[in-house]
Amino acid sequence: MIVTLLLACGISFLLTLVLGKFVIAELRKLHAGQEIRKEGPSWHAGKAGTPTMGGIMFIVGSGVVAFAMGWENMLRGEFDHLYVYLFALIFGLIGFVDDYRKVRQHQNEGLTAKQKFILQLAAAVLFLTLMRYEGLLTNALYIPFVNVTLEVNWILYLAFAAFVIVGCVNAVNLTDGIDGQSSSVTFVVMVFFTAAAALWKLMPLALFPAALAGGLAAFFCYNHHPAKVFMGDTGSLFMGGAVAALAFAMDMPLILILVGIIYILETLSDIIQVAYFKATHGKRFFKMAPLHHHLELSGWSEAKLVTVFSGVTIVCCILAWFGIQGRYC
Repeated sequence: MIVTLLLACGISFLLTLVLGKFVIAELRKLHAGQEIRKEGPSWHAGKAGTPTMGGIMFIVGSGVVAFAMGWENMLRGEFDHLYVYLFALIFGLIGFVDDYRKVRQHQNEGLTAKQKFILQLAAAVLFLTLMRYEGLLTNALYIPFVNVTLEVNWILYLAFAAFVIVGCVNAVNLTDGIDGQSSSVTFVVMVFFTAAAALWKLMPLALFPAALAGGLAAFFCYNHHPAKVFMGDTGSLFMGGAVAALAFAMDMPLILILVGIIYILETLSDIIQVAYFKATHGKRFFKMAPLHHHLELSGWSEAKLVTVFSGVTIVCCILAWFGIQGRYC
């Protein structure tokens, strides 16, 4: 199994790396340049026009590898990895529509917040319903570290799951604001899910995070500072869908508190900023939200942000690994 997963990661890396050349060239031909927020850091203005929607390269790369290498499993009726990929793909398509509208209208706003929420909630409910129908989703809520599983009422569990999925997807999307940041952090998270699935012999489910890890590593080659391409909402929403779907497919959504700590901190900083601004009638808690912009304005370079955020994620994923050991002993 380990050799298979390493192959999936390696092949996805090479495929995505090759695809990247063509995708970036086509995006430039289509003039699919990123529009930069006026309220963002002033030096980000130089990034305007950088091709966006580059997430297409790792979406295709990881999908082809997961599908091809999971073919024998699918012939045996095992579709776990396919469900997770298709779920993430739905979110990627929502992001693509959002990106496309931004490019067409030459502004930084695509779909409205209400439109995004409705589409994301519908996708979450569809995924949860399918997983329950296929017997791949239980209403048992596992609590890491204490090794306790609580049986939750199905309706309450589905409401909780839909809330967590939509929240997770948007948190990952919010993290995508610095060259290489979201892809590097999510690469670590995918390695965690791959290792966990491999340890508990959850094939072919392990194929998808392994393939996506390879795809993200290849994307980082184009996306590290200074970025040659941005993933856009196409890529960030796909990643968010993948993170959330894997957590539920493996029956451990609460582990997202640890492995997704950067996503959570970024989201909390945004919430705190807005709440404080309203409560104090115009004062700001952070220099700018989300957190990565505050740290940028505090003198952190983009390279330092990527290194520190990835390092924090690695430490938290290691802690999470120990936190879930009791369930499978």
